[in-house]
Amino acid sequence: MTLAAHDQASDQDITFSSLGLDEDLSKELASQGLVNPTPIQAHAIPVLLRGEDLMASAQTGTGKTAAFLLPAITRLARPPVHHGKGPRVLVLTPTRELAEQVSKVAVAFARRIPRCKVVSVVGGVPYPVQHKQLAQPVEVLVATPGRLMDLMRSGRIDFRRLEMLVLDEADRMLDMGFIDDIEEIVGQLPPERQTALFSATLSQTVQTFAAPMLRNPQKVELAPQGLPTANVEQSVHYADGYEHKLKLTAALAQALPDTQSIVFVATKVDADSISDWLKLEGLRADAMHGDLPQRTRRKVLDKLRRGEIDMLIATDVAARGIDVAGIGQVINFDLPRFSEDYIHRIGRTGRAGRSGRAVSLVTKNDFMLLTRIRKRYQIDFGTMAMEGLEARFQPAARGERGGDRGNDRGGRGFGGGGRPQGGNGGRGGYAGKPREGGYNRDSAPREGGYNRDSAPREGGFNRADDNGERTFSRAPREGGYNREGGFNRDSAPREGGFKREGGFNRDSAPREGGFKREGGFNRDSAPREGGFKREGGFSRDAAAPREGGFKREGGFNSAPREGGFKREGARDGAPRSDRAIRGEFARRNNRGE
Repeated sequence: MTLAAHDQASDQDITFSSLGLDEDLSKELASQGLVNPTPIQAHAIPVLLRGEDLMASAQTGTGKTAAFLLPAITRLARPPVHHGKGPRVLVLTPTRELAEQVSKVAVAFARRIPRCKVVSVVGGVPYPVQHKQLAQPVEVLVATPGRLMDLMRSGRIDFRRLEMLVLDEADRMLDMGFIDDIEEIVGQLPPERQTALFSATLSQTVQTFAAPMLRNPQKVELAPQGLPTANVEQSVHYADGYEHKLKLTAALAQALPDTQSIVFVATKVDADSISDWLKLEGLRADAMHGDLPQRTRRKVLDKLRRGEIDMLIATDVAARGIDVAGIGQVINFDLPRFSEDYIHRIGRTGRAGRSGRAVSLVTKNDFMLLTRIRKRYQIDFGTMAMEGLEARFQPAARGERGGDRGNDRGGRGFGGGGRPQGGNGGRGGYAGKPREGGYNRDSAPREGGYNRDSAPREGGFNRADDNGERTFSRAPREGGYNREGGFNRDSAPREGGFKREGGFNRDSAPREGGFKREGGFNRDSAPREGGFKREGGFSRDAAAPREGGFKREGGFNSAPREGGFKREGARDGAPRSDRAIRGEFARRNNRGE
């Protein structure tokens, strides 16, 4: 079923105590001030309490975590069906942070349930620690697919008493490439289990993936009611490039000195480098991404919660599950690739009734992504322009049709009036006059320039013959080739060239110092001076390498060439110098990144 607006409004009269939850659990919810369920909770909880499988769709911030945890804990209040140490409830999540967030919520809900142990197993934590946790009886196991697979293969987990499986944020797990791991995990679980799948959207891909795992599932889809972050001010600040974005990010943080910000970037490398740059500007910033050890990620989050840092530079994956009440600003340094990630991002601010703001830094190359987000969620973005940091790039107003490109077709670029006589322009095209001396389709070319209709250079390429068809000039360039229906394979080759008769002559003598190929390269011939002799493969024990080179014995010789560098693993923690960091950004800006 799909919940429409009037269905959701009627849920306000429902209470948790009327849903059939465990009595002690209902008391715990009341002690936390939780009385009325959200729409997704009101419809999903009864289905799961009946023991049916469920496929549910809801955006972030709608309470879907409680929608599956409350029925699961009610189940755990009853005696187990089977005895053993393995978990009775398994929750799979795409990221470590989300797994730990779900674990914390489960512990809070299960305070009054005796012997309800909750364990989280994620990457980045030493295996012996998790082995010790799993040696005792576990009721709820929250895990990421990769680490769970490792523990299953080592025989550390027994799923014989599993009663319920939950796939949280299934769409994100598919995006991250976990489909094979999930299918292998599910294949080793008891078939009589109950299964619940929660996803931001129930696309055809998600439903096809879920079909073999669920038995006659009930479907609950929460129709969008606008954004769950209605108290978040959303705006756009146009930018001219990478360095301009850096300056804007620093200025946005400095404009709200008492507010913590999350800055979303596309890559792990950018998370590190932007964090370094902001520190040079005197801002308290730190990075969060998947390459950091779990211990480091926890320390960074703790610093954020304690207010020891003002800016967290994060990737989408790393920021999943982050719940810090003090976040007042979200900056989209890079727009997300998927529109739904935009909602997850801005959902980090404006929580618990607080107001927040989300600012997206948009270059002309980002405009298509912005349009996709605007159309999907019907967002009317405001436009910011910080004094002294205004962008040269300014798109036309939405819906305005730019000038045409010298014909009756509008271009697909950005913004305003078209260039005269065939400039860019078009539907929402990027405004601007042509560069002086630029290319004009209908005007005469610059002296010596390219003209589509002019005669070709001697022996050159002519786009149109007398019949208006594209063709090569019949007369070849001097020393060139004659093409009549193709290259002339029988003509004399250029001096020092070759004559091809049905292919290369493999039996001819090789050039001096070259090789003779008889059905293939001659591997037994003497190598060229300073070269190598390959017998059944490259010889790694061959003569000394060329001067300044290396000798490979099962790998590269670790000793670097003079003036080079030696890389030992990932970042060794040694900070780069201020000069090196600033030089890197200067090079990026020159390349237009």
